[in-house]
Amino acid sequence: VALTTNVSTLDPAVSYDTVSAEVIYQIHETLYEYDYLIRPYHLKPLLAVDLPLIDDNGLKYTIKIKKNIKYHTSKAFKGKTRFLKAQDFINQIKRLAFKPTKSNGWWLFDDKIIGLNDFRKAVDSDLSVFFNHQVEGLIAPDDHTLVIHLTKPYPQLLFALAMAFTTPVPEEVIKYNKNDLSQGSVGTGPFMLKEWKKSLSLTLIKFNDYHPEFYPNKGDRISYQKKLLADNGKQLPFIDEIKFNIIKESQTRWLNFLKKKIDFIILNKDHFSIALKPDGSLNSDYKNQDIQLQIAPTLTYWWIAFNMKDSVVGKNLNLRKAIAFAIDTERYIDIFTNKIALKANSIYPPGIPGYNPSYQSPYAYSLKKAKEYMVKAGYPKGKGLPTLNYDVRGSSSTARQMGEFIKGELAKIGIKVNININTFPAFLNKARTGQLQFWQGGWAMDYPDAENTIQLLLSKNHSPGPNATYFSNKKLDSLFKELSKTNNQNAKFKILKKVEDIVQTNLPWIMQYYSRNYILHHGYIKNFRQSDLIFNNYKYLRLDQ
Repeated sequence: VALTTNVSTLDPAVSYDTVSAEVIYQIHETLYEYDYLIRPYHLKPLLAVDLPLIDDNGLKYTIKIKKNIKYHTSKAFKGKTRFLKAQDFINQIKRLAFKPTKSNGWWLFDDKIIGLNDFRKAVDSDLSVFFNHQVEGLIAPDDHTLVIHLTKPYPQLLFALAMAFTTPVPEEVIKYNKNDLSQGSVGTGPFMLKEWKKSLSLTLIKFNDYHPEFYPNKGDRISYQKKLLADNGKQLPFIDEIKFNIIKESQTRWLNFLKKKIDFIILNKDHFSIALKPDGSLNSDYKNQDIQLQIAPTLTYWWIAFNMKDSVVGKNLNLRKAIAFAIDTERYIDIFTNKIALKANSIYPPGIPGYNPSYQSPYAYSLKKAKEYMVKAGYPKGKGLPTLNYDVRGSSSTARQMGEFIKGELAKIGIKVNININTFPAFLNKARTGQLQFWQGGWAMDYPDAENTIQLLLSKNHSPGPNATYFSNKKLDSLFKELSKTNNQNAKFKILKKVEDIVQTNLPWIMQYYSRNYILHHGYIKNFRQSDLIFNNYKYLRLDQ
C-alpha cells in the first residue's frame, strides 16, 4: 500500500489525519464499527457485545464488552497475556481529557460526560494522579461492563465510540510509555506493528491471537453486483502482512502500481488521462491487465481557510471576500481533479442529512467584484497590503502547483502571496499551533452527521482542537448546543441553515469542492470496496494467489 505522506503519529488519541488513520485502524479496535458492505452507513458491534442499553432519557449508556479479547504482546505486560477490560476504555477517554495528551478528540466529550471536565481541571498535567482520580460518569462495575453517564443527551455518542479516539488502552501501556504513544501503542486489532522506518515504510503483521471475527454475510445491492460476498462467514483476517510504503510523488506511485509493487491506487490528476477513456471508463489496455476501476463518492471536501486571529486576513472581512471572488474554483477543479470533483455549494457535503443541493454559495468567481472588495478592504489594487503566507499541505509537485494556482489568481487583484512548502506532519503541527495565515483546509467526515462539520468552527475547539481557523461566533456556538437537543428533523434542518448562513456571512472558509475517488486495484485483490469512512477495511481483503 502507498501512503502519500509521512505518518504523523500512531497514538489513536492524537491522530486526526487520514494517513495515520489508515495504519491505526488496523492495529486498534473500537466498541462499534461500520458494516463493510451496507450503505447508507450502519453501525454494528465490534468490541461490544451489542448496541448499548440506553436509560434515563438518553443520559445513561450501558455497554457489555466481549470476553477473552487479547491484546498484542508488549513489554508493558511483562510477558503476561493481557485481556481487554472495560477500564481500558475509561483510560482512553480520560487520556482525551488529560491536557498533556494534546488530543484532537477532546471535543467529542467536552462537557458531555459527568465529571470528565472536573477531572481535566483537577488532574491538569500530573500523570501520577491520572489513574487515582475517578470520573463520576465513567464506571466499570465489572471487567466486561462499561457505563457512561452523560450531562445531556448526546445522540452522536455511538459515532464517537466507533472512532479511533475511543480505542481501549491498558493502564500498563500508559505507564510504561509515560503517556507518549506516538511511536506505537498496543491494540486488539487484526494486525500488529512489526516495523516502522520513519519516512520510508511501516510493516504490520497478522495477529495470530485475533478474536473470532467473520466476513459479513449480508450487503447492499452494489456488494451483490460486485460479488463481494463470496467469503461470507469466513474468519478474518485473510492477509498475513501489510507493507505501507511512504511514496509522496504520484508518478512514483503510478509506476509502482503498474509493476504490482502497490496493490491499489487512488488516481491522481496526472494519471486520469492515461488510465481513463474520455467517458470516464477504464482504458482497455489496463482492463486487459486485469486492473479494475471503482468510482466512489466520498465524505471528503475542501475549502480555503483563514486564521481569524491573524491581524491581516482574520480581521478584514472585505479582504476575505475579495479573495473568495478572485479564485476561479471551477478551473481549479478542472486542473487538479481532472473535472472529477463536484464544486461545493455548502459547508455540508452531499450524503449528510441537512445538505441542500439547491443552496447557492454567494461567492461566484468575479474579478470585478474581487477588485471592488479590495477597495472596501482598504487595499485598492493591493496597495499597502503585506505579502500573505499560503501554506500547502505537503511537499509534492501537486501541492506546489496548487499553491502556485492560488498565488496566480490573487496576483490578478494585486495580492502578493508567499507559498510555504511543508511536510504533512509539519503542516498539521502549524495548524495545531496557530501558525497558519491561510491555507487549503479539508475534512473527511468522521461520521455521517452535520454536527461533525460544525464542530470544526466552535469557539471551544480552537487549536490544538479541530478549529484551526480560531473562528468564534457566539450565535453559532449556541445553535450547536440547540442542535444536540433537537430530535425533530425539520427543526434540525432549520438550525443547519442558520449555521450555514453565519459561516457564509463571516467567511472563515471559502468552499471549494467535494471529492470523488477513482480507484484502481489489481484483480487479485478480492473484497475491495472503497470508503473514506471505513478505515479498518484491510481485514476484509484477500489476495487471490
